[in-house]
Amino acid sequence: MADWQVISGGVTAPKGYKAAGITAGLKPSGAPDLALIYSEVEAIAAGIFTTSQVRAACVDYCRDRLQAKPSARAILVNAGQANAATGAAGAADAEECAQLLAKELDIDPNTVLLASTGVIGQRIKMEPMRAGIPQVVAALSDEGGASAEKSILTTDLVTKSIALETMIGDRPVRIGGMSKGSGMIHPNMATMLAFVTCDAAVSPQLWQEMLSRAGDRSFNQITVDGDTSTNDSLFALANGQSRTPAITQWGPEAEKLEAMLTAVCTHLAKAIARDGEGATCLIEVAVSGAPDEAAARAVAKTIAGSALTKSAIFGRDPNWGRIAGAAGRAGVKFDQNNLRIQLGDIVLMENGQPLAFDRMAAHNYLKAAAEGEYLKTDTVAIGVSIGDGPGSAKAWGCDLSYDYVKINAEYTT
Repeated sequence: MADWQVISGGVTAPKGYKAAGITAGLKPSGAPDLALIYSEVEAIAAGIFTTSQVRAACVDYCRDRLQAKPSARAILVNAGQANAATGAAGAADAEECAQLLAKELDIDPNTVLLASTGVIGQRIKMEPMRAGIPQVVAALSDEGGASAEKSILTTDLVTKSIALETMIGDRPVRIGGMSKGSGMIHPNMATMLAFVTCDAAVSPQLWQEMLSRAGDRSFNQITVDGDTSTNDSLFALANGQSRTPAITQWGPEAEKLEAMLTAVCTHLAKAIARDGEGATCLIEVAVSGAPDEAAARAVAKTIAGSALTKSAIFGRDPNWGRIAGAAGRAGVKFDQNNLRIQLGDIVLMENGQPLAFDRMAAHNYLKAAAEGEYLKTDTVAIGVSIGDGPGSAKAWGCDLSYDYVKINAEYTT
């Protein structure tokens, strides 16, 4: 059993955080489009960013800020324009956003982090942004997480958030998070954005190490379409307001905190994969028997990202050959005579040999997932073993439907 419980509140569940979301007029649709997360005290900050060579201005801005000093007070997020591939003018817009927010909050501009999502090549609409910053600051609230979640969405169909609580010593410690993403999802950090708040006190290096590992096991293990965004960013703040002793070295408390951080990131990552553009179900691929965890992650993500596998699942076709083919091209050496493939409870291949199975039962299993309850009974579980090694890992994706092409064919029109 997990050593924590789910609580309400999202990013404002931990002590010392406020959030807000408003409609500033950045989106042509008139939907909410500007969000703010604010820590009442300076927080230790960690970040992971896209590895794309084409990056948004906010990514370069935040990377430089965190390298100079790993702390922050506020995260400003705009939706509508990605501000990526916008050159010096886009960089100047990002700098101005940070300066304006810092002035409004009366904080050091170097403690402001930025994130953007929307159409690549479009600069932030600065006139509504300048008017919106005072409004979003005025809207800050202890219960503002829900409005912030809505304000970062683009093609997403649902908001994505979670909060967990555990005990460290005799005091509660909380971690909250929210994310957005539906298409252009194939993170290699690190369009996908995620924000995590925590009220524990953690040393900067330890917090960054925790986040990097959590990101590798969650956001870096999801794929919708194989396209890495220009804007992928994952931020985590830890402000110490739980008043627990500072965690400065590895031990039981650090392990518990990292486990809870990983659980938050995993939930948010799975929510993104399930909300993939046009998706009807979540795909979870569990790989075991690999030489090590990295090898298992590679095989799992290759299967989850296989267009043929994703298409077969959308067609409710238990075509295990596509799973086997994806496993074989993942770049991990294994003996094909050790390959085992399972769909739900149905074993399709054992010791590299196909087995007779109830095709209609497998079809009905896939059909039931498409009709299942969101993030509860809507998951297609694929189990793959490639040997007897100690490495295991999971990856998440979604099926590939006709609607994915329709959504992206009309994205800027």
